Amino acid sequence: MSEERSTKHAEVLRLALVDGCSTREISRRLGMARRTVRRILGKGPIRPTAPPRVSMLAAYEEVLAQALKDSPAIRAPAMLERLRQAGFAGGVTIVRQRLRELRPKEPRRAYLTLDFPPGSAAQVDWADFGFAIPGLARRISAFVMVLCHSRMMYIEFTASQQMGTFLRCMERGLAFFGGSAEVDIFDNMKTVVASGSGPRAVFNDRFLNYSSARHFAARACNARSGNEKGRVERPIGFVRERFRPGRRFASLLDMNQQAVEWRDTYANNRVHEVTGKVPALVFENVEKPVLKPLVQTPFDTDEVLTTTITKMFRVRFDRNTYSVPPNLVGQAVLVRANDDAVAIFLGPKEVARHRRQWGVGVDEESPTHREALAKQRPRAKGEPTSTWLEMLGETGARYQKLLVAGSRSIERELVRLTFLAEIFGTSATAAAMADVMATSHVGAEFVEYVLRHKKGMIPSPAPLRLGDPVLDSVSFLEPDLEQYDRLVASRLTRDPGDIPPEGDDP
Repeated sequence: MSEERSTKHAEVLRLALVDGCSTREISRRLGMARRTVRRILGKGPIRPTAPPRVSMLAAYEEVLAQALKDSPAIRAPAMLERLRQAGFAGGVTIVRQRLRELRPKEPRRAYLTLDFPPGSAAQVDWADFGFAIPGLARRISAFVMVLCHSRMMYIEFTASQQMGTFLRCMERGLAFFGGSAEVDIFDNMKTVVASGSGPRAVFNDRFLNYSSARHFAARACNARSGNEKGRVERPIGFVRERFRPGRRFASLLDMNQQAVEWRDTYANNRVHEVTGKVPALVFENVEKPVLKPLVQTPFDTDEVLTTTITKMFRVRFDRNTYSVPPNLVGQAVLVRANDDAVAIFLGPKEVARHRRQWGVGVDEESPTHREALAKQRPRAKGEPTSTWLEMLGETGARYQKLLVAGSRSIERELVRLTFLAEIFGTSATAAAMADVMATSHVGAEFVEYVLRHKKGMIPSPAPLRLGDPVLDSVSFLEPDLEQYDRLVASRLTRDPGDIPPEGDDP
């Protein structure tokens, strides 16, 4: 090493170790590259390192240990409360990190590969696919049913997970397989499990009736135990990875048509990555012959709801409304719905039937129901019975449309407008109505304001007509009041003279 290089090395070490200069400062002073300064410092003596920082929790390790011993599952906020009582001034973040270090790690569990003989079991689950259909404000769910031995899969997309939809999917799934397995394994979905999980699960009564009618046993998985239904979890992931990406759907029907084509072309005809066999061939040759035959006895899969008819002669069902005859307002009715129709019953009689709507906030009205109400109440058509506004031409028609769309009393508005027309004239009232609409308002009080104040008109009502020719022909001359004025003036100016005796007239 040359003398100049040695001098530079020494100067770098002096500035760093004696003066405590940073790499940037040494580079600036000596005109050296920072990389060179770092390399020199790396070859020099080891810089003294700062002593390790003592954690704020070091003084509270006994409190931490005792709390974990008393309650191994204690959470950081609860632990922070105990530490506060002991004088700890830190926050919850350091407590959460320390608990993560102290809490014993759960040992990795080993799992056995389950073996399902042909026809012994099927697994069923729902999968959420979000708002997959443009314009449909409902989340789309996939109903997936898989035979555990052959891995044969049935899939169907729905806009609901209600009991009726679930049972209809079960019916179509069993029909697809042409039989039922000995036991069906379910996650803890509400349509299957009313409470509990695993061996302590309490099943939904209606679902138990269905499983009994279709001759299969039901088993519920334990909570948070996805390994117990891996035969259906993996196919759901397969659907997400292979079917969903890149596809666009015009409707729920279009989505299911694409799913059927994909299921029958690829999903069930591929070589399964675990078994190394084709699910459709294993199903056809091995599993289908041992499935229980389907029971042909019908089972009621309708969604059923008891509700009351609103004053707008509607029933509310599944976030939509459906009309009924208006004379049934206030009655308690039974609503039965399937995938296609919604029927309303009053006792045993069907009083209305509509096409089921799968949107949100849709009002399904039968024209016959509105016509029936119009016959009972002519004003229920939403149009005023008076034709006075119609006589005003385009202005009256426009004003009438605005009244119908608003919340004002049409009858009261007509009375006030008719009165204004009588005292100010029809043409002037119509012109005032046009002026009010030009200001984006509607209302008889605005019309009157324009007539009285903006136009300065004085009411000049037409003569009162009583409908009797004799009375209508009667006329009276207007009295001349000036003579009274003259009498008052003359009495105030003449000399009153002597005061008359008491009792005499003045």
